[in-house]
Amino acid sequence: MHKIDPDECQFCGACQSACPSEAIVHPAGKNYYEINDNCIDCGACEAECGFNAISTDE
Repeated sequence: MHKIDPDECQFCGACQSACPSEAIVHPAGKNYYEINDNCIDCGACEAECGFNAISTDE
C-alpha cells in the first residue's frame, strides 16, 4: 500500500485526480491528503505526485 508524507504533501490534488479507486481523501481540517483502504496499490498517485510525497509502505 502507498502512503503520503504529510510534511511533503503540497495539497495540490494531482494524486487525488489520478487515483482510479478514490482512495485519496482529505482529512477534515488538514492541509494534506491520506490514502485509505480503497487503495489498489496501482501506483498512479505516486507517478503523478511532483513533490515525492508518496511512497510504498512496505
